[in-house]
Amino acid sequence: MTANRAAAFPAVYALLRVAADVADHWVQSDHQAQHKAKPGAEGHKALAGHVASYAATQAAALLVGNRVLGLGLRPRSMAAALALSASTHYLIDRRWPVRKAAEATGKAAFYELGGPLGGAYLLDQATHHLVEGFAAYVAVRD
Repeated sequence: MTANRAAAFPAVYALLRVAADVADHWVQSDHQAQHKAKPGAEGHKALAGHVASYAATQAAALLVGNRVLGLGLRPRSMAAALALSASTHYLIDRRWPVRKAAEATGKAAFYELGGPLGGAYLLDQATHHLVEGFAAYVAVRD
């Protein structure tokens, strides 16, 4: 990775993280939040709508940030980063993968702590942050 790309990494990560937070807490509808983890078509439809708006929010942030900050990101790298972020967001927001990971790593009690907005939410968000770090790398790679 060149020095310019390495310098762009923190900016790209910040853009992805801010956009994800906005998408999860402001853009996502209450219906999507309440139904996205349900089994069957109802859950998948709600989640697909959420992930579409999530990806669009991150795309807007990357496009504007790239232009305003002069990051020099390539369109295909941004598209790959967004695809990684959106596809993993879909999986993570089904909730069972984070629960299974928590159980497998001895974090089941923490996952259950404080109900759905306690440990489960914190582990969900930590997983999103991790993926966004990888997505930022994908966006800035040469």
